[in-house]
Amino acid sequence: MALRSINKLELFLKRCSAPTLYYCSCRSGHTSLGNSEDKSNSNNNSDNNNYNKKKDGNNNDYGRFSWRSAFRFFVPFSLGALASTMVTQREELTPTISARSLSGRRREFNFIADVVAGCADSVVYIEIKDTRHFDYFSGQPITASNGSGFVIEQNGLILTNAHVVINKPNTMVQVRLSDGRTFPATIEDVDQTSDLATLRIQVTNLPVMKLGKSSTLRSGEWVVALGSPLALSNTVTAGVISSTQRASQELGLRNRDINYLQTDAAITFGNSGGPLVNLDGEAIGVNSMKVTAGISFAIPIDYVKVFLERAAERRKKGSAYKTGYPVKRYMGITMLTLTPDILFELKSRSQNMPNNLTHGVLVWKVIVGSPAHSGGLQPGDIVTHINKKEIKNSSDVYDALADGNKELDIVILRGIKQLRVTITPEDP
Repeated sequence: MALRSINKLELFLKRCSAPTLYYCSCRSGHTSLGNSEDKSNSNNNSDNNNYNKKKDGNNNDYGRFSWRSAFRFFVPFSLGALASTMVTQREELTPTISARSLSGRRREFNFIADVVAGCADSVVYIEIKDTRHFDYFSGQPITASNGSGFVIEQNGLILTNAHVVINKPNTMVQVRLSDGRTFPATIEDVDQTSDLATLRIQVTNLPVMKLGKSSTLRSGEWVVALGSPLALSNTVTAGVISSTQRASQELGLRNRDINYLQTDAAITFGNSGGPLVNLDGEAIGVNSMKVTAGISFAIPIDYVKVFLERAAERRKKGSAYKTGYPVKRYMGITMLTLTPDILFELKSRSQNMPNNLTHGVLVWKVIVGSPAHSGGLQPGDIVTHINKKEIKNSSDVYDALADGNKELDIVILRGIKQLRVTITPEDP
């Protein structure tokens, strides 16, 4: 088939009678170019004879064009040109990937680090020292519990949670700054209803945390939680605002008219009292409690400002802080009421939750060395009964402490197991 195509091309070229193509003379056995006028004088006779023979039509050996040579020259050339054109078009259509320099991306995109650099110096680590027990090697009081706080005035005023610093008898409060310096602290103001408190240390020229506006927050906004979880000071976690209006009634907190901020930033033991910061480096909340991984709550900073204004007015009037809160028997736990919504969330996240559980109080934190710790309570336990009475919220636990019973017979759920523990609260 290829031979037939070649013959057809050869016939086509003959009809064209191109005078500039190569031809060969079969009689002379050599190849020449062009018309007879361009030839040398020595070949004029031979050319004229060939021309006359052609004219008479008597010569079968007449030199003919080398069409096969022309074909062998033009076909590869044409195919090469066509292939070059196709490659060029393909390169134009194919997207090119250029190696982009990665230098400078850390400075451009690490916005969390920029926030931390601007406000971490004002965060403090708070330790509650038990003055009745001392470390065997150092001779210093042992740490009963810990929390976080942040400086709000240069003259040493610190904001934290009330549950971090109160209801712990025979203890002292100690504050460690970000630069490592340690100072004893005194409690200035406490509001148990909002779970807020202020401390004072004798030092000046401290870096101050800016206070923002929680009323302008939006769900999905980036926030950074600073504090000292598990006694690991200067810890940073990040997340988003899950809800800006989580009512205290939804959390089972009675006598609190607060709409908490809900966030998925990791908050755990020791983060309490630390700041929840927006991307402008402003505190928009005070870390308060954690339910489970991904569900934590903070007190809005707008509510905190009201507490600080009232505390400032009391100081101006000269009413010194003495107790400021009712002294209760001490058990040594931080707890959270299990509302139906929280129970549903816990059951969906864990397979170890009994399906018939409808009420109780979640033990969020147990202070080491406290009566609860000595009696066998552990974080994650769910208290369902105390002295044969149902426990439906945290107020029922406080009522049991106020009854005056020397011992508390407590029924708890630890996973799917039901256990009983006996705790002897300490008198104030």
